[in-house]
Amino acid sequence: MEEIKFDWDEGNTGHIAAHKVSQTEAEEVLVDDPLEMDFEITEEGEERWSYLGETARGRLLYIVITLRTEKVRVITAFDAPMRDKLFYLETKAGLHNGSEDTQIRE
Repeated sequence: MEEIKFDWDEGNTGHIAAHKVSQTEAEEVLVDDPLEMDFEITEEGEERWSYLGETARGRLLYIVITLRTEKVRVITAFDAPMRDKLFYLETKAGLHNGSEDTQIRE
């Protein structure tokens, strides 16, 4: 498996810190097979993916990323809302069967 490289600077580390999420926690989620929730292209043409996943301590985070120069850039990361937590737990338990069940965030 290829190592994931991350793009961090004061902009994105400061933003996720405001949500009380550390850089380490965000990376843990993204390297541990998170559940893809959404894909969008911004008005500026930037592709963004949203994921749900757990940190090593079991914290469930919702993370939005983009790819820049072959690196993963975290746009935001925060504690998953309750509806997403339930969806994640049900999916991990096998109660949802694929992308048609994925909840698209508004």
